[in-house]
Amino acid sequence: MSRPNAPGWLVVVEGIDGAGKSTVVRALAEHCAQRGLASVTGSEPTRGPWGMKLRRSMTEGRLTLDEELALFLKDRAEHVEQIIRPSLAAGKVVLLDRYYLSTAAYQGARGADPTAILEMNERFAPRPDLVLLLDFDPHGGLARIRARGDAPNTFEEAGQLRAVRKIFLGLERPFIRRVDASRPAAGVMADCIAELAKIIQ
Repeated sequence: MSRPNAPGWLVVVEGIDGAGKSTVVRALAEHCAQRGLASVTGSEPTRGPWGMKLRRSMTEGRLTLDEELALFLKDRAEHVEQIIRPSLAAGKVVLLDRYYLSTAAYQGARGADPTAILEMNERFAPRPDLVLLLDFDPHGGLARIRARGDAPNTFEEAGQLRAVRKIFLGLERPFIRRVDASRPAAGVMADCIAELAKIIQ
């Protein structure tokens, strides 16, 4: 069976804030290193100029929906051109903390059409080989955010996260694998690594 991102693999970890995405990305990177697989990690929004505008808006006040969507598209296009496609072409495992499914869910919760957002992004952004959707209750996510010493930002209000979770769970793509992130970390990591192993023989 041909792979769309060969010779590399694109693996994305998605979910609401506090679900444990960054922890899973680190564990997957370590797993790849132990097996001699070259990997590169990234997150969205990026630390590029467009991504930093989005990051500042999380604490300084949200932009309009149209402004957010425009910045996410610019940031992602730059990410794809500079990091994602070159890394895939080099045969690396690209591990991302958020990608365009997050845009569909978070901006969808503000009133945008999630299906239209997916289609818009898939015109230029490589489709993942695997998306690990960490499903977690928003109240638990907010508790984790506070437990690590952070204050929830403008993207992390309880009502907003409930709407985001609902959209995430309604997204249908063959590469999405739902993982129950409410369990102890060891079980979550084991499931995520098992899903990665299925696509990388």
